[in-house]
Amino acid sequence: MAVKVLVEWWRWCSSIALILTVVFGTVHGGNVTYDGRSLIINGEHKILFFGSIHYPRSTPEMWPDLIAKAKEGGLDGIQTYVFWNLHEPQQGQYDFSGGRDLVKFIKEIQAQGLYVTLRIGPYIESEWTYGGLPIWLHDIPGIVFRSDNEPFKLHMQNFTTKIVDMMKSANLFASQGGPIIASQIENEYGNVQRSFHKNVWSYVKWAAEMALGLKTGVPWIMCKQDDAPGEVINTCNGMQCGTTFKGPNSPNKPSMWTENWTSFYQAFGGEPYLRSAQNIAYNVALFVAKKGSYVNYYMFHGGTNFDRVASAFITTAYYDEAPLDEYGLVKEPKWGHLKQLHAAVKSSSESLLYGTQTIASLGKQQNAYVYKRDSGGCAAFLENSDASGVTIQFQNDSYHLPPKSISILPDCKTVAFNTANVSVQTKARTMKSQIQLNSAEKWKLYKESVPNFDDTSSRENKLLDQISKAKDTSDYLWYTFRFDDKSGNANSVLRVDSQGHVLHAFVNGVLVGSAHGNHKNVSFIMEKNVNLIQGRMNNISLLSATVGLPNSGAFLERRVAGLSAVNVGGRDFTNEPWGYQVGLLGEKLQIYTASGSSKVQWESFQNCTTPLTWYQTTFDAPVGKDPVALNLGSMGKGQAWINGQGIGRYWVSFHTPKGTPSQKWYHIPRSFLKPTQNLLVLHEEESGNPLAITLDTVTYE
Repeated sequence: MAVKVLVEWWRWCSSIALILTVVFGTVHGGNVTYDGRSLIINGEHKILFFGSIHYPRSTPEMWPDLIAKAKEGGLDGIQTYVFWNLHEPQQGQYDFSGGRDLVKFIKEIQAQGLYVTLRIGPYIESEWTYGGLPIWLHDIPGIVFRSDNEPFKLHMQNFTTKIVDMMKSANLFASQGGPIIASQIENEYGNVQRSFHKNVWSYVKWAAEMALGLKTGVPWIMCKQDDAPGEVINTCNGMQCGTTFKGPNSPNKPSMWTENWTSFYQAFGGEPYLRSAQNIAYNVALFVAKKGSYVNYYMFHGGTNFDRVASAFITTAYYDEAPLDEYGLVKEPKWGHLKQLHAAVKSSSESLLYGTQTIASLGKQQNAYVYKRDSGGCAAFLENSDASGVTIQFQNDSYHLPPKSISILPDCKTVAFNTANVSVQTKARTMKSQIQLNSAEKWKLYKESVPNFDDTSSRENKLLDQISKAKDTSDYLWYTFRFDDKSGNANSVLRVDSQGHVLHAFVNGVLVGSAHGNHKNVSFIMEKNVNLIQGRMNNISLLSATVGLPNSGAFLERRVAGLSAVNVGGRDFTNEPWGYQVGLLGEKLQIYTASGSSKVQWESFQNCTTPLTWYQTTFDAPVGKDPVALNLGSMGKGQAWINGQGIGRYWVSFHTPKGTPSQKWYHIPRSFLKPTQNLLVLHEEESGNPLAITLDTVTYE
């Protein structure tokens, strides 16, 4: 009988939650304010669940389905960053086309009846190259990023104003009838503010006043900024904001959680971070029990770091363990368990928002958070923070609480949801091989040339910083020099000190060694014994590669990459004449495109193990609608393109401590594909076997 009552109660809760989603999810526009309890939309207090979906980490064709699945999962809105370097790659030249169409993305969210939180930044971190800042800022004279520095403030204000004006022109702020109910200025500045000493408060105050002066008609927030000034709301980021958040810095501001990390970013060479559905649900329930009224899942869909947008050492797949995986498929039990949590909280919302909170101890590590209304409504959150299960007494009834869990009682009697009890069936992701690219006749190759000093036109009598020289136009920078070895010792030691990230060393056109850093320590030293030609000029060509630019920390404009010292046979060449070449010839000619491919002479395939080799083939799209992934498990390190569109960096040879690649499947969005004759181009830095590459489809079973 008890089970039947619980089932009926759950059905009622789910139906109420659905009604609330349908009714209130479509109510946009009007006044958005706040008080110490929550955001207030059109005069109604709200408990809101949001999920981060970043428009450039998916495709416009994927947006409707991703948003629909977020809504079906019980979310009230979508949160996204704005990616400055994506939209203003050159100073004063803006791009909001295709997958950069921010307005289109927000309008799709609005069409599906959800709200938007727009995190303008414009510094965003987000494991995005250079933290979202455009590389041209680096060359502004006298600039100091994210500080009380006039050049930086000028450009920051210009871009922020540009975005706000765009939103206003499209009537997208709630004050205009649109879905945007809040915006964010800056991003986790509290992590770095001590580095700026006396300039800290003046910059924070300026940023807040600048944002408020744009008069959007909706609240502004600052995440991880305990001293957010004036009307700006300080918010929490992390996995345990119910425990770690100090709370709003004013009794008139609501408690908001802008980043609840559903997993964590993954770096090449690192294992994926697995966070359970139970752990996420427990911490959300605790936050809500402690008067939290806004929770955003970062990420709800992580997506793909296409092309070269990932920051240093970050994998191409982003937050693949989110409730919606990289391909946009539902990941169970995470998605379903959180959907049930949202329904249980929504069914308690009237008491949570308008009731009086009391906290009662039920044991050493057990508490009851009870909300009672004068009208008689009541909701309770029964918490067990112990690692062992326990049975407690609450209002003369017994309740069993599993280890580290919270039970939600929307009427203070019946358990509608427990964070540790997962009723959703777990499903495993299956990669099904559909097409094997094992025909040598269909593959062609082109060997990238190794430039010598005489081949270069850019010269300096010193080693240059790679970031300053390459300006993010390529991952690659050739450092070349030549010398006549008169030491009488044909066997010498080549030592290269690098500040990141990867090095391939060639002596007289022959590869003599490679080395690389890692996400935690980008710098490294390579020492190799090399054979030199006595009495003749020797050419040393050093290919330095970045794997994304840094994205976090103070004074980002001072960060460097590339070579810092070079020594051969005891002789220091650091301040000798150097010749430079930015990028590869294949990149310059864009041989990964159909038109650029004809600019070089491709060779027939052979079992080639030489580094710096380009491969190309064609294939027909796999039948059906399932997502498609390229299995590059047989390759080393490089980049991949489909019909001229970059699907990201791959680095299969960099294994985790468990001896496996961090990522070997690479997402090919269906919208990138034609029915037939799709052009696949790979640039392989190391060596690999393209005949073992397969095209797979992705399902859950």
